[in-house]
Amino acid sequence: MRRERGELIYKIYRALTYGLSPLIHLHLRWRKFRGLEHPLRWRERLGFPSLPRPPGPLLWFHAVSLGEGMCAIPVIKCCIERRPDVTVLMTTTTTSAFEVIKHQLPNNVIYQFSPIDTPAAIDAFVCYWKPNAIILIESELWPNLVIGAAKKRIALALLNARMSAKSYDSWSQPFIIPLTSLMLSKFLLILPLSTTQAIRFQLLQCPPFIINFCGDLKYAVGNIETAEGDQRALEELQVQLMNRKVWMASSIHKGEEKVMLDVHKALKQIHPDIITIIVPRHPQHGELIALELEKEGVRVALRSRHDKLLPGTNIYVVDTLGELKKLYRLTPIAVIGGSFLPGSAGHNISEAAAAGCAVLTGPYIGHFSYMAIQMQRLNPLSVLQVSGHILVEALSNLLTDAKLLEAHQEAAKQAYYALSHGITENVWSLLDLHIFRNALAHRGSRT
Repeated sequence: MRRERGELIYKIYRALTYGLSPLIHLHLRWRKFRGLEHPLRWRERLGFPSLPRPPGPLLWFHAVSLGEGMCAIPVIKCCIERRPDVTVLMTTTTTSAFEVIKHQLPNNVIYQFSPIDTPAAIDAFVCYWKPNAIILIESELWPNLVIGAAKKRIALALLNARMSAKSYDSWSQPFIIPLTSLMLSKFLLILPLSTTQAIRFQLLQCPPFIINFCGDLKYAVGNIETAEGDQRALEELQVQLMNRKVWMASSIHKGEEKVMLDVHKALKQIHPDIITIIVPRHPQHGELIALELEKEGVRVALRSRHDKLLPGTNIYVVDTLGELKKLYRLTPIAVIGGSFLPGSAGHNISEAAAAGCAVLTGPYIGHFSYMAIQMQRLNPLSVLQVSGHILVEALSNLLTDAKLLEAHQEAAKQAYYALSHGITENVWSLLDLHIFRNALAHRGSRT
């Protein structure tokens, strides 16, 4: 009975998305006009391919954006190493993810933008690429994609699976939960981020036997060597930062720049030669920050202009993509943004820890709270979680006391290595056992 209700609700969803397709297409064109979709490759979002499909088996990895996409890269590299006979297709939704991830993927990986969840787009995409298996990352649950793929007997896995409290409330609504249950029953493997996440999936009637644990793939991101960025300019920046007090505010969201600039002003009273590096989550935000500061008479170095840190310049704004991990190696202290304003959800703190930074974050870190708790259990000094008004004191202590700073840096690095060990190998083993052995049993393309 529950399955029949789920099938009925899915038919309603499919009919609605089919009927709304013209409006969704118009919305997609509007996003393209606003620069939110790729100007040349936006039609891939409608299921139209821009590259040929090679013969043989194909694995499709899909993530919504940059953070989720980076999690897939270690697994993709492992797949290519262990199964060189298989083609890997990677999709993301956002242009920012595309601009960074395309430089991190092996050359033989096919990169496309993901299709929107309308029947025509999904059917066109799946029928063209004919994937043997689909590996989704984190919270990419789309009924047309998941149920449509299962009807074509395509193996499905969900890695780093998470379900926020808000999403759980939506998927557990009485009218929706039969569809949720039906959709989750189509997966052969789900790897949740934590026990709490696993419980939420089980409460949504996910079959318990498909749930396994292997750790958080975001830890594996710290091991990826980044290829993007002007290496010579980074080396020049490193020289300019020598013998200066330095800290970095990374992945800053709109509104947080005020918090960070207030902290900078307070620290400058104590350390006149201090350098504050600000890395906004979105590059265009960096240019706006620089313009506002320059209007106030503040001297700012902007990375996209190749500005130098001249005497009297204490703020360096990075408005480029793909350089964050390399920048972490240039600064002893990293404050992770997206965490200082109510309603925020935090960002990956393990990349800064892997680079050997002393790591600080704000109080609003969403599902990253599990990562922070894990690291703090190993060593309380590995992550400092502070509110905005305490941030000045915390940073001042680290900048003044070299031994304290070194203790926090070492704690963060040790916690990272302890938690990241073996994660990619564990994920590969579970995928191989539950997905690949059956999905790739035959060497040809799907029909």
